[in-house]
Amino acid sequence: MYDFLVEFFTTPAILLGVVALVGLIIQRKTADKIVSGTFKTVLGFLILSAGVDLIVQNLEPFAEIFLEGFGIEGVVPFDEAVVGALSDSIAQIARTTALILGFGFLVNVLIARITPFKYIFLTGHMMWILAGGLSWAFYDLGVSETNTVIFGSLLQGAILTLLPAMAQPFMRKITGEDKIAYGHLTTIGVVAAAYVGKVFGNPEQDSEEVNVPEKLSFLKDTAISVSIVMVLVYLITVIAAGPDFVADFAGETNFLLFAILRGLGFAAGVLVLLYGVRMFLGEIIPAFRGIAHKIVPGARPALDVPVLFNYAPKALMIGFIFAFFGTLVGLAISIPIGTVIPVPSIIGAFFTGGAAGIFGNAVGGRRGAAVAGFVYGILLAVPVALFYPLYELVDYGVEGLAYLVTDGIAALSLIRLFYAIRVPLLGLLLFIAGIIALSIRFRGAKKGDLLKEAKQQEE
Repeated sequence: MYDFLVEFFTTPAILLGVVALVGLIIQRKTADKIVSGTFKTVLGFLILSAGVDLIVQNLEPFAEIFLEGFGIEGVVPFDEAVVGALSDSIAQIARTTALILGFGFLVNVLIARITPFKYIFLTGHMMWILAGGLSWAFYDLGVSETNTVIFGSLLQGAILTLLPAMAQPFMRKITGEDKIAYGHLTTIGVVAAAYVGKVFGNPEQDSEEVNVPEKLSFLKDTAISVSIVMVLVYLITVIAAGPDFVADFAGETNFLLFAILRGLGFAAGVLVLLYGVRMFLGEIIPAFRGIAHKIVPGARPALDVPVLFNYAPKALMIGFIFAFFGTLVGLAISIPIGTVIPVPSIIGAFFTGGAAGIFGNAVGGRRGAAVAGFVYGILLAVPVALFYPLYELVDYGVEGLAYLVTDGIAALSLIRLFYAIRVPLLGLLLFIAGIIALSIRFRGAKKGDLLKEAKQQEE
């Protein structure tokens, strides 16, 4: 049962294919449209995932080369590896992670059904990461397996419902409609960074409308700009590490050529990803209408970061570049903290740093995108160093890794706080009371008031 639940929820193509199938059946579409919509949803996501895999594949050696090149001894922030290692080594964490994953999804649907927060979280690997983090936190505190599942499932469902609601004012502005939501465990960091970008930015200076000199017009092409940035980043890193060290990864290939090919491979992955996003969104949004109409009226699917990329590709690049610089500043800030030094995450800087740039651009233009990306880059690094001592991963046989996602760190730290002051049940009750209060507040508002409030938030 554990293997089935984990594989079902962490195989997004299958989960989203089932969602599309159910949605189309509920809408009583013809058989040909049901088959076409379901398969195109799965294929679109598989193409998207192939792009992600290609990006990750070309970045795999980067962390080790970076550490060697700049003489740093640090940990790699890698949530999936942490949760996977803990589940493999401790049977209770494996069991409770699977149960929290399944029951937490049902809680998410229930909350979306009975409250005004109409968001169904469908980013499978993020659901698994949060479930594993909650399971690990409760295990570390000595909580019984039964209470871990009860508390963890309620928290999982509530968190995954409220996070998309937090980001939705930005999503409406980015997409120009209210059909999809942001489903990721970096929502707190991305939204906070966007608000800082709003303070320093100018929404009238949209990054997508920036004028580029004719001689540099090639930079308007996302593939070209990504290629240039990644080739430069890789070249600097491998030169710092030296040809002898890089030879372990490059084999017979010249170390400089190796860097160029890796940078271009990253860009190729981005192009594949963007094509998959277009195909996937074209099918999942209309298919999801069935669920929105019948099971959870008004529901919106909360989807993974790449669904944003086509809306503002220039803001994506601005956010990525400045987020990477932010991670370097975060690394410097982490050194005097004296716990661990997080290795800059290129993957985090590109995907969620890019998302921060897109959010920042929506409320602060291109300057907002740059500021939001930079601030998010710092948030990508510093909390890892600050909160790492709360959970001694080495005690569980996990070395060289750290838990990264900002929302997961926030949830785990709050659990630790409430248990430290010996009022865990009170903390859970306050959390539930907060959801009820917010529901009453929004349910009691008139539709016009809600639209006015959303517009004010966006401005």
